[in-house]
Amino acid sequence: MSTVLPASLSDRLKPSLRRVTWPAWTREPLLHFVVLGAVLFAVDHFIAGRADDPRTIVVDAGVDAQAIQVFKTARGREPNKEELYALRRVWLDNEVLYREGLALQVDRGDPAIRERVIFKALSVVDANLKAPPFDEKVLREWFEGNRAKYDEPARYTFEEAVLAGESSESAVRAFVAMLNRGKSGGEVNAGLRVYKGRPHANVVQGYGEEFAKALEESQPGTWNAYPTRDGWRAMQLDSVTPAKPAVFDELRGVVLQDWLDAKMAEQRTAAVRVLAKKYTVKVEDSTAKPAAAAKEEDND
Repeated sequence: MSTVLPASLSDRLKPSLRRVTWPAWTREPLLHFVVLGAVLFAVDHFIAGRADDPRTIVVDAGVDAQAIQVFKTARGREPNKEELYALRRVWLDNEVLYREGLALQVDRGDPAIRERVIFKALSVVDANLKAPPFDEKVLREWFEGNRAKYDEPARYTFEEAVLAGESSESAVRAFVAMLNRGKSGGEVNAGLRVYKGRPHANVVQGYGEEFAKALEESQPGTWNAYPTRDGWRAMQLDSVTPAKPAVFDELRGVVLQDWLDAKMAEQRTAAVRVLAKKYTVKVEDSTAKPAAAAKEEDND
């Protein structure tokens, strides 16, 4: 089922998703136009079917399916509603740039290379951008608001004793009891893996939030049985390197460049959204049920 939406970007997608807290990864400088533009959505067939109406952009099930697959491959899970909304907006921004590039005829010489057309159109947008003014107060406030990017996180070094054969909770707990009694992995047919200096986010990505919290709260030097995404594991925390807060004066040059990148990215996005107002956007709801099926349910 297709729904024709107003051209205004603020009205393009579902109203329930307008007031969204964007995931941190979507705010990285140039992400909208470089990384995801080149990797996620460099597929020409989305354009081929729209040649009859260059002012209409269709965000269809194919766009969602490709975005979901790439996201799942990169992060090990499917995107939630907010993340899928963000991916749609990334695709839409790149589609607008692609259409503008074709209108400016910057595709001459490489008509089959979608990414290059997007980059050429983006260079036209960039030529009209100007770096905003700033002072020390502005930079310090931005630094404090983005401390997570600069602070050195606590790091955890831990070991995993990999039990051969059964890995049920009871088997792993019995294995842990033997390890704590001083038996080596070789005596019980087990291998050893060592993970050095892993930050919290990395531990969560590999094993899950529940495991990360339990590991961080455990006593170093003691084997424990932990539930993880992939089943029960025998783990031992070896050491913790405390977090180290960043110092603005030591990173001022880096902070300035990051701030400029972020502000220019905001201007770039705003400029593309203005261009997008020239287009009619259709969002095809791939989750919508056929009319006949919906009618049958209503009658039940």
